[in-house]
Amino acid sequence: MPERFSEREGLRPSDAEITVRHDAPPDLRYAIPAIANELNMSYKTIRKIVCNVLLVRPNPDNWGEDNIQGEVHDRLERCDWYKVYDIAEAFHDSINTNSWDNDKGKQFEKKLNKVFYEKGIGWQMARGKIVFRGSGTFERTSEEAIKVLDIPDHRKALKEMQEAYKDISRRPDPDVTGAIQHACAGLEATVRYVLNEPDKTLGALVSQLQLPKPLEIAVDKLWGYASQNARHMDESKSVDVNIFDAELLVSIAGAVCTYLVKRTSE
Repeated sequence: MPERFSEREGLRPSDAEITVRHDAPPDLRYAIPAIANELNMSYKTIRKIVCNVLLVRPNPDNWGEDNIQGEVHDRLERCDWYKVYDIAEAFHDSINTNSWDNDKGKQFEKKLNKVFYEKGIGWQMARGKIVFRGSGTFERTSEEAIKVLDIPDHRKALKEMQEAYKDISRRPDPDVTGAIQHACAGLEATVRYVLNEPDKTLGALVSQLQLPKPLEIAVDKLWGYASQNARHMDESKSVDVNIFDAELLVSIAGAVCTYLVKRTSE
């Protein structure tokens, strides 16, 4: 597929501010099958995938390509917002499975992410899966934490942080308390390994970390917040934690894990 002028010249608009979370705006609903078609997937195949995800019967009266294309867009316009993201994943899976050109899956992901960034949509595709997209700081700290923790000594911490990112990416509703629980468990696992104290809690170990002041107070408060709002939550009380709170806490936990592992290795 030839590159467009903007691609050849490396031109693209700045990423829009994230304003869309629990929705799939009309432009995205149109773009997903259009991208698949641009990568040589026929609308007959596209319709089959859409109908399989939505568990609906294709219209047997639609035979021509134009009519099938219209049916595809109509179904995408009317389905629940989170099903749109399921359909995007299904397209990626089909392209990767059935195409002789393995690069097409990457092209689909790249083109779809471009839509997410330009339209201010708080999701992105990574390795064929739609995952939460936070602020630039969140993205950088999460990627760095996963990279740094991906060594044998920190497998437990890595698993917990991966679960945190998975919980915050849940559709239709993110599991904010689960994200906080796993992020703090990942931080606790990192601290336990660094200090060789496998049986103590993070709260009991913060003072031994010798963090630059007053960061040890911040980490201690982080642990206290997580304990009150996620880890040892009183089920009789409502949870007053939103996606922005969870994003902040997961970002901090990931950043502290990265800092501790790098400091220890050096």
